[in-house]
Amino acid sequence: MSSTTTRPGTRAGTAATTGTVAVVAHRRKTLGGGLDELRATLVSAGVARLLWYEVPKSRKAPKKVRRALEKGAELIFVWGGDGMVQRCADTLAGSDAVMAILPAGTANLFAANLGIPGDLTEAVRIGLHGRRRRLDLGRLNGEHFAVMAGAGFDGDLIREADRKLKGRLGRVAYVWTGLRHVRGELVRTRIRVDGADWFDGEASCVLFGNVGTITGGVPAFDDARPDDGALEIGVSTADGAIDWARTLGRMATGHSADSPFVRITRGRKVKVRFAAPKTYELDGGARARTKRLKVKVVPAALTVCCPEADS
Repeated sequence: MSSTTTRPGTRAGTAATTGTVAVVAHRRKTLGGGLDELRATLVSAGVARLLWYEVPKSRKAPKKVRRALEKGAELIFVWGGDGMVQRCADTLAGSDAVMAILPAGTANLFAANLGIPGDLTEAVRIGLHGRRRRLDLGRLNGEHFAVMAGAGFDGDLIREADRKLKGRLGRVAYVWTGLRHVRGELVRTRIRVDGADWFDGEASCVLFGNVGTITGGVPAFDDARPDDGALEIGVSTADGAIDWARTLGRMATGHSADSPFVRITRGRKVKVRFAAPKTYELDGGARARTKRLKVKVVPAALTVCCPEADS
């Protein structure tokens, strides 16, 4: 298999890989001059073997990723937001292929946490010539996530958040939407972390973070790193609009650990049991309601193209 690592002395206009490159794109997402500019940029950079797939919805992306892998793709550019990245990362987990992110969605939290800018030319350059980092993923009920997952208030908030409002106001939209739709529903919740009891009581939300900045651009987990072999775990006991206003306000300013309604720890394997079904989400995508969550970190699960480390 041809190497996809950056070659010393590679010229700026020459692709760093001689292998097969694939693009898996959400055609409804936009970045720079669009997909036409992306194709032209890759060809101009010297990519000779290019596979091209477009999908109308992120849930159709895994089939295209599998097809790209079957055809020998070594570097896969993913065009879209966190939902698209999550679907592709779930399929690529454990493979030798490298993922390059082109942040074309309304929420691009994984890219932002990695320092990948919303500039098409620079994002392509990072994909072709950037540092290859082996990063952790989380896995919840059998599905991988890159940024975060959660259940309870967080899942309901994701389902309710208006996309236009989110795109215009970012993290403020999530605070606003959350306060408008909060139900104050506390449910008996039991959480075991790495085989030991950690929480047993009434809770309204459970979160798992692989990176520091999560849904809505909220800096919830200050110490999180996507390559430390662990996940951040948070539980909230906020009850009602007043409690949640205080909790979300502190999260939005980066002081979630200071909230009297939040507990945070770190672990590798987590089991959660709810007394009543809760909606859960992965990387901003709502899933079904469930009474059980089984979560674990998958160390070094995915290789991602990232900016060079600061000198």
